[in-house]
Amino acid sequence: MTAASGPVRIVLADDHAMLRQGVRLMLDNDPRLEVVAECEDGARAVQAVQTHRADLALLDVSMPGLSGFEASRMISAASPRTRVLLMSINQSDPYLFEALRVGASGFVHKSVSGEDLAEACLAAFRDEPVLFTGTIRTLLKQHLINGDHAILTERERDVLALIAEGWSGRQISEELFLSEKTVERHRSRILTKLGLTNRVELTRYAIRVGLIDP
Repeated sequence: MTAASGPVRIVLADDHAMLRQGVRLMLDNDPRLEVVAECEDGARAVQAVQTHRADLALLDVSMPGLSGFEASRMISAASPRTRVLLMSINQSDPYLFEALRVGASGFVHKSVSGEDLAEACLAAFRDEPVLFTGTIRTLLKQHLINGDHAILTERERDVLALIAEGWSGRQISEELFLSEKTVERHRSRILTKLGLTNRVELTRYAIRVGLIDP
C-alpha cells in the first residue's frame, strides 16, 4: 500500500550524517517509499513534516535539542495524518512503550535490514503498530489473565494478543485454527468491549492500563 498520490513520503531525521545516509540508501531502494527531506534534529523534522506534507516521519530517538520522542509528540499534534516511526540503537522494550505513549507507531532497531525497514515504514503508514515479536503478546496475555478484564473470553484474549502483536487476520486464523470471518468477529467484539477502534489504540490501551511501570 502506498499513498494515494504515489510513494509514501518520508521525512528522515538523524543527527549522524553517515547513519542517515545509510538509512536513506535502504529506503531509496524501495519504489513504494520516497524520502522528501533529511534533517539533523527533531525541530527541523517537525518543520519539514509540515512543509513537505509528509506521510511518515522516521526519527532517531536521541537527537540534540528536540529528541525523537519530543518531536513525535509535536508531529502527532500538528499533523495528525502523519505517522511516526522511531529508530534507535538501543533495543529496549521501554523505548517501544515510550514511542507509543508519544503517538508513534513504534520503533525499529538501526541494525534492521533494508527490507525489514521498508516493511516497518509501510506498516506505520497503514497505522499499524511496529512491535518487537512476542513482547506485547506476552505482556497482554499476562495482564488480561491476571487483571480485571473478565469481560474477555479466553479465545478473545488469544486473538487480542495476536492483534496487538501486529498479526494479520489470515495469520491469526492459521495460528488459532479459525476462519478469517471468525477472527474478524472476535476482533469486532474485543474492540467494542474495550471501547477501541484500531490496533494502535489497542496497544496504547495496554500501556494506559498499567502493563508496565511509567
